[in-house]
Amino acid sequence: MRNTAKITAAVLAAGALTLGLSACGADSSDTDGPLIVAASPVPHAEILTFVKDNLAKKEGLDLQVKEFTDYVTPNTATQDGSVGANYFQNKPYLDDFNKKNGTDIVPVVTVHLEPLGLYSHKVKKADDLKSGATVAIPNDTVNEARALKLLAANGLITLKAGVGNEATPSDITKNPKNLTFKELEAAQTPRSLDDVDAAVVNGNYAIESDLEPSKDALVLESPKNNPYGNFLAVKKGNEDDPRVKKLAKLLTSPEVKKFIQDKYAGSVLASF
Repeated sequence: MRNTAKITAAVLAAGALTLGLSACGADSSDTDGPLIVAASPVPHAEILTFVKDNLAKKEGLDLQVKEFTDYVTPNTATQDGSVGANYFQNKPYLDDFNKKNGTDIVPVVTVHLEPLGLYSHKVKKADDLKSGATVAIPNDTVNEARALKLLAANGLITLKAGVGNEATPSDITKNPKNLTFKELEAAQTPRSLDDVDAAVVNGNYAIESDLEPSKDALVLESPKNNPYGNFLAVKKGNEDDPRVKKLAKLLTSPEVKKFIQDKYAGSVLASF
């Protein structure tokens, strides 16, 4: 299931890349031209759009936002120069992506955290999950490990000591509720809620699906010492692009912090 899902995601991503980039019409390597940033729709593109509409012009930044719904295309487009930057991912995910794909994308500035949560349409509390319940989890390496760590932190399972960002269900040592796991592409987890007993959903996909993490999650990641902050990223060597520096400054401005606080009410947390 994991391999099939990844192959499907790659095919879809390639199609999205061909479609999306044909419409760009700009050279992202031209530092005098617009800065094209690939982003997940929520909250990343929304935050970028706020910057574009309210802050960029004063800084002399021509910002263009391109939305992608998968976790592959933004990095491949950044690597090949089709876009100048991306904003959608965390460090463990990027490290894993670079290692597996031979890319050299680097973080520029961390902007926010989207707490990962466990959701259900069938129970009101995690403890109410029945023996043998099915839980959907993301199938990409880092988010799957992150999901399992969330369940372990809340006593639903126990993982091998010292397990890192490559944990899979095979690393579970105790499973008192005999939970079974359905591995899905991250974007599919909220759509599975009518078919499974619960699902671990990334914050951006939860918000897109009209879930409110701060209120609807049965359990939610703690922001304390959390390594999964989302950042602006570029291909190595482009960190000093003046457009990137301007955007990094704006993304960590008091205006953006207030926008995040007002719009997301604790479901997205500013990291600066």
